[in-house]
Amino acid sequence: MPELSSYLEAAGEPRFRAKQIAGWMYSKLVFRVADMTDLPAGLRDRMADDFLSPGSSVAERLESPDGTVKLRVLLHDGESVETVVIPSLNRVTLCISTQVGCPVGCRFCASGANGLVRNLCAGEILEQFCLGCEEAGRRVDNIVFMGIGEGLLNFQELSHALDVLSSPDGMAFAPRRITVSTSGYVPGMRRLAELKKEYNLAISLHAVDDRTRSSIIPDRVRYPINEILEAADAYRDAVNRFYTFEYTLISGVNDSLPEAKKLGEIAMLHHAKVNLIPVNPVNPEFSRPSQRAIRAFEQTVASTGAMVTVRSERGSGRDAACGQLRISARRRQ
Repeated sequence: MPELSSYLEAAGEPRFRAKQIAGWMYSKLVFRVADMTDLPAGLRDRMADDFLSPGSSVAERLESPDGTVKLRVLLHDGESVETVVIPSLNRVTLCISTQVGCPVGCRFCASGANGLVRNLCAGEILEQFCLGCEEAGRRVDNIVFMGIGEGLLNFQELSHALDVLSSPDGMAFAPRRITVSTSGYVPGMRRLAELKKEYNLAISLHAVDDRTRSSIIPDRVRYPINEILEAADAYRDAVNRFYTFEYTLISGVNDSLPEAKKLGEIAMLHHAKVNLIPVNPVNPEFSRPSQRAIRAFEQTVASTGAMVTVRSERGSGRDAACGQLRISARRRQ
């Protein structure tokens, strides 16, 4: 809110206007200045001229049979990202993007197939939150930064958005209900630890050795597994929160039982949880293991004592599942 206060002071407005505007944005999720009815008309006109708010809109809505909704969010410059609203029995989870495209380029994921276009600014990240809540018909319960992009490579804007979401003066969202996912970008993990906020950290490990991992993730921002684990442990110690290994299961690549045992042992050694994600249809080179193989892998991880779950498939009917975001962008090109 300091930027808003400085703007209003320069405009000759009283200090309480900042709290009024923050109430509209953070409590009522209203970003359109014209709808902030308790502001003077002159101030509303001036702000409408000076700010692009809202700069994002829903260009397309696709609903899967399971109730998952993918929103294609059109940005002010004509680019777009995708935001996913995932309802379940007792809660609604919102999956948010942090970049247009992705520089990491995991080979099983559509998001980075055409590289990085640009970073999102904090406002564009927060507008996804508002549009997602509008779609859900209420304030969502959980936020996962698992959409398009490697958020920790856009750290300044991501951290600004996280601060607004979790600050008591902002949207007052409990940090423990926010998950930041990363491909294992070590410098960003260390910077996230410095915030000393109890955000959940999810690390896309996808392999238990660097050779296998290099066949899945290109080397442009890939770090050795031992460095990722050191940074993850530093994060755990800084915020006193277990972290999670996301592990995309790919038939014949990383789904053997010895790899399952090794994954469980790593998780136990580092006090981490394991979330198994059977690969979704994106790259024809990579196929999903059979249900029997998935179950055997899960049981082998569990046999080490590690906490392990298999992510339920949500949204694949509309290309909204893990790894499928930005498929529609590729099809439109």
